[in-house]
Amino acid sequence: MGVRRRKKKKTLWIQGLDALTALVASANLLLVLFDLSYVPLRDFWLQGNIQIFQFKLKLPMPMLLTQSYDWVKGIEPNRDTVYYLQQAELLEQQVAELGLRSDPVQEQLERLQDLSVEMVNENPFLLAGKAGTLERIKNRMRDRMEVDSSKLAFKTFWSREHLSQAGWLEEVEFFNQEIRPLIETNYFRRPGTNSQFFDRFPEIIDFPFVCFFAVEVLIRIFFIRRRHPSLSWREAALWRWYDVFLFLPVVRWLRVLPVMIRLGDADWLDFETVRGQFSRGFIATFAGELTETIAVQAINQLQGSVRRGEVARLLLPALSKEYVDINDTNEVEEIVRLLAQLIVYQVLPKIQPDLEALLYHNIEHVLSQSPAYQSLQRLPGLGNLQTQLTRQLVAQGSQLLTSISQTTYDTFAQPDARATELTEQLVEHFNEALGGAVQNQETLKRLQSLISDLLEEIKLNYVRNLSEEDFEQILEESQQLAQRGRS
Repeated sequence: MGVRRRKKKKTLWIQGLDALTALVASANLLLVLFDLSYVPLRDFWLQGNIQIFQFKLKLPMPMLLTQSYDWVKGIEPNRDTVYYLQQAELLEQQVAELGLRSDPVQEQLERLQDLSVEMVNENPFLLAGKAGTLERIKNRMRDRMEVDSSKLAFKTFWSREHLSQAGWLEEVEFFNQEIRPLIETNYFRRPGTNSQFFDRFPEIIDFPFVCFFAVEVLIRIFFIRRRHPSLSWREAALWRWYDVFLFLPVVRWLRVLPVMIRLGDADWLDFETVRGQFSRGFIATFAGELTETIAVQAINQLQGSVRRGEVARLLLPALSKEYVDINDTNEVEEIVRLLAQLIVYQVLPKIQPDLEALLYHNIEHVLSQSPAYQSLQRLPGLGNLQTQLTRQLVAQGSQLLTSISQTTYDTFAQPDARATELTEQLVEHFNEALGGAVQNQETLKRLQSLISDLLEEIKLNYVRNLSEEDFEQILEESQQLAQRGRS
């Protein structure tokens, strides 16, 4: 995690401007979100009903909201479903005044039967995208009448015989509570001139905000160019590229980005924390895959170099005319020289006792298998002598090996004229012999195959485990290190 930036002190009027723009931008974003969700949630705003699984809640929602905002979205009552509900209300009035057995009531029942069949056939809910609502109405009516046909269910429901037997009040209550609310949700929405539904939100509600944002963005661009005179007007405008979302007539929900930035400018939102959490989640999500991809790509490139025979050119650069030397130094020779120095002067003196013990054990083991040595061991006074001689021989041998190694290295490191000549001759003959051996096709193919297989095993056994690392823990450790650095 990077070190958090220190915010510059702002003047009073800049703080006021940031607070005002943050307030206006937040209000605009809330309106945009409400507008985007109004049509899908219109049933909720209209009736205040919310259903969670099998539980229904009635909330005190202001129905005046839908009556006013329907005008903004170009929503009008559907004449067919409104007329259907009006005829149902007329039937209730007639029954209350004349009774269920009167002739006007019978005519009204037949009219409702015809209107029900027409509603099922023509589906007036289709234009509003509420075909599912009609299916719910048909299902409820079929369940009520216990028949498979929705048309037959409506005809039977709106019949004098059924209403008399089942009870007029109970059936009317069922209709008003289960069927009427669904029919009331239907509407008609006028199409606009751009092949979309008619909508007054852009020019009635959103346009004043867009004008405010235009003035505010121009002011900010002016001050950006004033602080950075080297920038052109176009570059200064691109400095705040995210403000373009405030003017887009589509995907208005993207305004959440400039709104969050304005809330951060007004110190109403710790934007650095939000940015840090976003970066942390992003890095934790893709770090494993990215690391594994880079490692696999590097190994694949190395395998390609091996297959093309570039390993031989690396080991023996003198054999390659295309080899580029950047520092006039044979790196392989220098690496060997450095390793030889470490082995001769630091490693061998430290392991000399272990080397003597190993040599002593091996010599004793070999001599013990010899019949002559076994005969000498049986002679009185010679057993300990042989052991002392063996130990002395091992000690002198190991000391001689160390001395020869150091002397040989000193000869190569600080050679005289004769040593230089012999060294150059040795290196030349060694390069010729090694070059001839490496150029052997069978040896070269075998070497390339082994190295390629080794890299493939590394890729399968180790690189694959990189994606299994807990990068959240790694990021936490990185953050702790950054905090220690700041403290």
